[in-house]
Amino acid sequence: MGGRREQEQAGHSLVEVLIATAVMALLMAATLSILQSGLAASGWGSGRVEAQQAVRAALERMARELREAGYDPASAGLEAVVVAEPARIVFQGDLNGNGVIDPTHERVTYVLRAGENTLRRDAGGGAQPIADGVRRFTLAYFDDHGLSTTDPARIASVRIELEAGKTRAEATMATHVMLRNAPIW
Repeated sequence: MGGRREQEQAGHSLVEVLIATAVMALLMAATLSILQSGLAASGWGSGRVEAQQAVRAALERMARELREAGYDPASAGLEAVVVAEPARIVFQGDLNGNGVIDPTHERVTYVLRAGENTLRRDAGGGAQPIADGVRRFTLAYFDDHGLSTTDPARIASVRIELEAGKTRAEATMATHVMLRNAPIW
């Protein structure tokens, strides 16, 4: 009877220990792979959300300011849009009603300079960043009949397209803004 008890207490063989170790290593590798995939997906998701928020905030601000472009309570013959380029717009409005445009806060420029990825807004105090990681900023201009125009004096609406973000975590948004104080031709 003593021999049988010694066999039961002898433990595991070397082959059994090696097989158990190999199975455990495979399980740990699979767990690590799943964890890495989850972290990558989380990083992509947060990058996309960040890009969407930056694009949305920039578009909302531009649209709000563009709607007011050309505000002229003194009827001084103010032009709403001064410069209309594919990646730059300069517009103005007589916000205080004195008949004179103050370039420090009544004339606004939005621009994406060549070779940069930062959309900037300049209202007289220097071009301040509005959105980083901008890959594309496109402006299209239309007259009061909906026809494309490049003449700043005829602009009645502006289509803004903005794409920002990193590779595979980008956000693209667009809006069409009607200028409330636009000329009618």
